[in-house]
Amino acid sequence: MISKEHNLPAGRQGKHTDLARPSSGNFNRNEWAIVGGPCTIIKQLADQIISALSPVYKCAYVDTAHNDDIIVQPGRLASGAVLDYTDQVNYRQINYQTEFNAFKLRETFAGADLVIANGNHHQAKAQVVIIYNNKMASLQKRVEQLTNVQMILLADDAGDVFDFIKEALPNWQDIPLYRLDETAKIIAFFEKQMHQAKPALNGLVLAGGKSERMGFDKGGVNWHGKEQRYHIADVLQPFCKDVFISCRADQEQEIDGQYSSLPDSFTGLGPLGAILSAFREKPDNAWLVVACDLPLLTEKTLQHLTDSRDTSSIATAYQSSFDDFPEPLITIWEPKSYPVLLSFLSQGYSCPRKVLINSDITLLKAPTPDELTNVNTPEELEKVKLLLHQIPVQ
Repeated sequence: MISKEHNLPAGRQGKHTDLARPSSGNFNRNEWAIVGGPCTIIKQLADQIISALSPVYKCAYVDTAHNDDIIVQPGRLASGAVLDYTDQVNYRQINYQTEFNAFKLRETFAGADLVIANGNHHQAKAQVVIIYNNKMASLQKRVEQLTNVQMILLADDAGDVFDFIKEALPNWQDIPLYRLDETAKIIAFFEKQMHQAKPALNGLVLAGGKSERMGFDKGGVNWHGKEQRYHIADVLQPFCKDVFISCRADQEQEIDGQYSSLPDSFTGLGPLGAILSAFREKPDNAWLVVACDLPLLTEKTLQHLTDSRDTSSIATAYQSSFDDFPEPLITIWEPKSYPVLLSFLSQGYSCPRKVLINSDITLLKAPTPDELTNVNTPEELEKVKLLLHQIPVQ
């Protein structure tokens, strides 16, 4: 689990692009090491937390086997295979021969919402400390690992927090302190932490297409008293922390200075490139992505989408009334979708819809399906003009 780093000599300029990195730890954005108690107690506590949270969140567990006397490798690994995959019908099992470093672990656990690790063997960004008298010496050896203690639990045999913990954590009195058997309070603590960890939602108006079928820039069409790309940005504003207009680099100077632009850094990939460019800029935010060519879209449809948002899925999308497939260009893409999108790209696929079809998503019925109508040709434009004239003034 060691990642190998290399540092440039003093005074040398780095040759690597300065990228915004997701706020992951060893495994995941939201990871907790439970440390200080016997491994059996840690596993029992992890089971209680996972059982309570798993109906809402995708939970994962990390541990180290204690049966180190077993030296025979499982399955075909014993024959020299580097990977052994078995479909066990009600679950899937993968055995690896190769070592996992921090990069591989983060890739593997990217789909989880919460990772709980046995802190007696693995470190994590946040820690839960169990005060267990019989394990005092073991915990004292790990005191330097207590970098972000968020909760302290007193076992049955413990009357108070150890003195060396108080010395290591000057703010220990401000940290929630419960008895180990106060399961409801412990679970409530994790539920609160997960709620607070919900990624902020940004808006992205897709306006970087070349509109070849239309013959002119669709983002510049004036349907509602201003150019469509600005109208959509205005409609998104109440639902998002920040709203950006996605564009090609050569379009950026055209964007009104009142609106934030986000030029493509993944070029030549259409909408997928725009979405990846957004995640490259802010990888810890979710993105409400909307195409600029949806002239019938209203706050009602966006409200239903954001109210139904499921952060445990990689995306929350509407089902097309035309072909029943997900509509990728009016979708909330969660941060965990970033590595998934990159994975599809690495396999030669640049279609966001294909990503949605083949991934774990939340698929919704649109309250007003006509609002998902997009305009790609002059003929479609004329039809939508007629529909807009029929909409009563609010």
